[in-house]
Amino acid sequence: MTRIAEPLVADARTHGLAGDGTTDDRPALAALVESLGAAYAADGQPRTIVCPAGAYAIHDEGIRWRSGVSLIGAGPGATRFLLANPSRPTGPTPLAVFTTREHGAGRDNHLADCTFAHFEIDGSGVTLPAYDVAAKGLFLQYVLRGRFHDLYIHDTGATGFGCDFLQDTVVDAVRAVRCGRLNNGEEEGGAGIGIGIGGWGDTERLAVTACTTVGNGTSGIFFELQKWHWTPPRGIRVVGCHAEGNRFGISDWGADGLVVSACTMTANHQAGFDVSALGTSSVAGRGGIATGCVIDGNVWDGVAIGNTPGPYTVEGNRISRNGRYGYWQHNLGPSVRGVPPLPGDADHSCADITVTGNDIWGNALDGVFVDSPVVDACIAGNRVRGNGRQVSPASTGGGASVVYERLSVRDASAGWVPDGQAGKMVAAGSQRAVVVANTATELVLAPVRPGAATAWPEATPRQGTAYRLPDAPPARAGITLGARTDTPTIRDNRVWDRGGHRTQTHGLRTTAHGTCMSPRVHDNDLEGNTVAATAFTTPPAGGVWYRNLGLDPTP
Repeated sequence: MTRIAEPLVADARTHGLAGDGTTDDRPALAALVESLGAAYAADGQPRTIVCPAGAYAIHDEGIRWRSGVSLIGAGPGATRFLLANPSRPTGPTPLAVFTTREHGAGRDNHLADCTFAHFEIDGSGVTLPAYDVAAKGLFLQYVLRGRFHDLYIHDTGATGFGCDFLQDTVVDAVRAVRCGRLNNGEEEGGAGIGIGIGGWGDTERLAVTACTTVGNGTSGIFFELQKWHWTPPRGIRVVGCHAEGNRFGISDWGADGLVVSACTMTANHQAGFDVSALGTSSVAGRGGIATGCVIDGNVWDGVAIGNTPGPYTVEGNRISRNGRYGYWQHNLGPSVRGVPPLPGDADHSCADITVTGNDIWGNALDGVFVDSPVVDACIAGNRVRGNGRQVSPASTGGGASVVYERLSVRDASAGWVPDGQAGKMVAAGSQRAVVVANTATELVLAPVRPGAATAWPEATPRQGTAYRLPDAPPARAGITLGARTDTPTIRDNRVWDRGGHRTQTHGLRTTAHGTCMSPRVHDNDLEGNTVAATAFTTPPAGGVWYRNLGLDPTP
């Protein structure tokens, strides 16, 4: 019979940690982790380090973590780990680290049976001359049966929770705020919760639940296939999470069958929900489902799906008041992050996109905009109403009536339509800022980047500086086909505008670049738009058309 060494629970204070916020507690904690990890390796019995309330300083390098060792605090705000690098000014300092590069992490050399719960990680003390993806709060790779619960991670230079290849793992009630503060928004990492995927093969069983991400440099939550030739894994679920004020809310950069359910994605700078090839492997997600979410008030788009081969399903969501499109089907172009073109680029069609049962309203431009080639898309059962809020014509001003603040422009002499400038770029001198809302005399602006206190990339313009606002696009429809669209199904949608100031010009339209080839278009209600039920710059070709209010007879 294997003898189990005692104790199984170790009090950090009795093992040399001071918790006074000044003493470097890294050496004592590292020694304790090593000791308990060796005991677990010997007898297979997991151990737990309990850190009572206190501020534990971790200086200059992360602690190499061991299997079977858990770290439990007294709660965020009570147990705090303060990261800093006073003696290594170029060295990132995560709290816990176990990686392929430094420790040979892999399927056969993984962390198992570790729980991290009930504490705070403060990364504000780590200063670096340049962005480093390793400046995380937690940096663990190849974790089996991990549990991450009730953590508050904030102000890290790179991703707050930056853990990869999580098998049979739960990430629950993690709050990540202002992480990626050294990321310029275009570099790798820099998220609140960033999870690399693909290392365990075609299935990674991972649940991310009840997490909150606010003001992080790139995504609030992202999943990123780490190597382009790996199989996109199944088994990942995101349930009941909130993403606010990040560059992207929740991003699928390479999963297969990602499920995103009952989440809120608000005020994110580029898109609330993003599927694209922006990740390190330049592979987009496919086969996913986004359902039952509120995707509201994002600076650009509500849902942006691009570069995927498909399928993808967006069902039963509220997609509202976003600064451009409610749903945007797009591609990023022939090269992402400088890598060679991959399937899903500009001339490649994706297949089997489904947009069904959504409530799409109040977006600044079109409710649904297909901007890249698709085959067999299904747009069905949606309520698409009151979009196209960006109605105000071009506008200029300057002089004594114009006042600039960090996040607003006021012109006492203006007479703008409320929210008629939403989504536009206002130019003031050489600077530009994004308008998120407006009254008759005030433009409300988006911060220049997540977490920033100002909308201006240089400095707040001087009072009276002349400004310019561009014209509104003449057509802003409920559903727009702006690229090659082959054999779509468009059915059972109600597309209209009932507002006191109606803004949605058409129910269904095609652009000069858009086609509607051999469609199935039936049982739609397209009556009640501002200009007309339809606008076909490129006439539809063939297909089946019947019982469409406002459209019959068949075009």
